[in-house]
Amino acid sequence: MKVLVTGGSGFLGSHVAEQLSAAGHTVVALVRKSSNRKFLSTLKNVELAEGSVEDRASVDRAMKGVDAVVHSAGLVKARTEADFFECNTQGTVNLLEAAIAHAPDLKRFVHVSSLEACGPSFDGRPVPFDQERPVTAYGRSKLAAEKAVIERGDKLPTVVLRPAAIYGPRDVEILEAFRAARRRQYPVIGDGKMLGCYTYGPDCARACIQAIDADIPSGSIYFVDDGEPLPMARAMGELLHDALDTSPLLRFGVPLPVLRLAALGVETYGKVRGKAVMLTREKAQMLSHHWVCESTKTRTDLNWTPEVTFPEGLRRTARWYQENGWL
Repeated sequence: MKVLVTGGSGFLGSHVAEQLSAAGHTVVALVRKSSNRKFLSTLKNVELAEGSVEDRASVDRAMKGVDAVVHSAGLVKARTEADFFECNTQGTVNLLEAAIAHAPDLKRFVHVSSLEACGPSFDGRPVPFDQERPVTAYGRSKLAAEKAVIERGDKLPTVVLRPAAIYGPRDVEILEAFRAARRRQYPVIGDGKMLGCYTYGPDCARACIQAIDADIPSGSIYFVDDGEPLPMARAMGELLHDALDTSPLLRFGVPLPVLRLAALGVETYGKVRGKAVMLTREKAQMLSHHWVCESTKTRTDLNWTPEVTFPEGLRRTARWYQENGWL
């Protein structure tokens, strides 16, 4: 099988490419000219297609002759909301239209969305599949992309995956939390009681691959998580320190108003410097909500089971960071 993987030089996409390669499949990795291709170069059966999801011509070229698509590329931080929509929404539309035009026998178009497309859980219970209350620009762009995928479900065999917070080896976004824990710091956002769901990167990648051959209706939507919602203070505090075999010396609370004020400062810096930043006021506000989903249907329909618990995943991630000089 020949699979087009977008975001192959990124975190989740690299795990998808790695697993497909190990299984003997051919991977066509759509990569930007500026992408770090070091890891992909170590894999067998990987063809690099230079381009980006925003560039329809490069997408058309990459799509020809493929049997399936795993679309995991996307911006998680951007200078403006328009930038999120250009990449995450219009980029998805470009891929869909290219697949319709150049891959008439496509087995599956797997679109990796996010729990953020639904929005948070306001009562701590799993969000329903039909909830559409994103609270960030990223979430709004991912919801719009989902709608584009579902609208074309009669022309392509599509599936939408909504992972919870993804973490694991090669993830740059969670790295700062590990570095804080190594410094034996233990920040607690708000009261630390807000629940979150997580999914280990390689487990999430397996769900993407399982979705290619699964006997499911086009346009199906699935959440992906490890099945164990955790309070934020325990997940990013106690368990993170356990993974590094450290004990915190400095435990301190970060009230949400203080975090929002800090986010305003970071946003202002980003605008002045013309840089995308991760901490925004919307992102800060996210932390005042629960983020909980439920993936029983995913396990049944995709014949998928998460293999790694959150505590074990943190240990494996910490070990990878240490062995590769990131920590």
